[in-house]
Amino acid sequence: MSYASDMKKELTMIELTDDPQFLSELSALIKMNGVLSISNMKLALTFQTENASIARRMFSLIKHFYDVDINISVRKKLKLKKNNVYICRLEERVKEILRDLYILNDNYTLKTTITKTLIDSDEKKRAYLRGAFLAGGSVNNPRTSSYHLEIFSQYEEHSKELLNLMNTYDLNARVIERKKGFIVYIKESEKISDFINIVGAVRALFQFEDERIVRDLNNAVNRMNNCDIANINKMVNAATKQVEDINVIEERLGLEQLDEKLRVVALARLEHQELPLKDLAEQIEDGKLSKSGLNHRFRKIARIAQELREGIYEV
Repeated sequence: MSYASDMKKELTMIELTDDPQFLSELSALIKMNGVLSISNMKLALTFQTENASIARRMFSLIKHFYDVDINISVRKKLKLKKNNVYICRLEERVKEILRDLYILNDNYTLKTTITKTLIDSDEKKRAYLRGAFLAGGSVNNPRTSSYHLEIFSQYEEHSKELLNLMNTYDLNARVIERKKGFIVYIKESEKISDFINIVGAVRALFQFEDERIVRDLNNAVNRMNNCDIANINKMVNAATKQVEDINVIEERLGLEQLDEKLRVVALARLEHQELPLKDLAEQIEDGKLSKSGLNHRFRKIARIAQELREGIYEV
């Protein structure tokens, strides 16, 4: 199972009570994944998902609050992965239930907003977000290359209200339009961790944090290694250029023509081509020469070598 599937399975195992927060969860599930139809002059509500745990949660939530019969069926998808599709169908007290959940308007149309009663407490807000994530959410495995959590909604107004609801917890969520609806998403790892905690997926939170710590540590180590490699390359390139300049002077002028201080530095570099400036400076003048002083002398050597290449050097 994927990380997102494991997280959803954990959420569906949260114990049900008579607390109104679970009505908020049920409202989000039905609003985002329910389909209304008319059968024999009566309203029928259908909910389908490829996740068996979510189908059981939907069934349990309705049965917990309402004494109705729910028909559950399973069929295979005809295309692609041919996963099972679980279908919950309710034909009893549909109008009453949808009005209880603030989903149905008087003209039998679905409300695309979130009624304040469903989110008038912290527990209800968390439950509504939990239901929304179960119905239309996904989250990348924290081991992957990018952090991403999203919730899909068909309705623009509902997606904006989901955005506002998520951002009451300072999640820095954003919304973007897609072909078939709208996506509310979070990109920051810390905020995704906060969301997982808000909806109550404790095990998923621990796993996310463990993976995030390991990943961030590996990234830090890689950055340090890259920095070390860059510094080594920089040192090697500088030393190679210095040796090239010294060889030009030796071939066209002779090192004996340099003043004593420059000649000592040139000979030291030829003898210790692998040393960085700091270590090379310690080999010269009994360690009294500073790194900046050594660098200054190499700049003079570079200037002489360049003038020799251009044929403008004067003794």
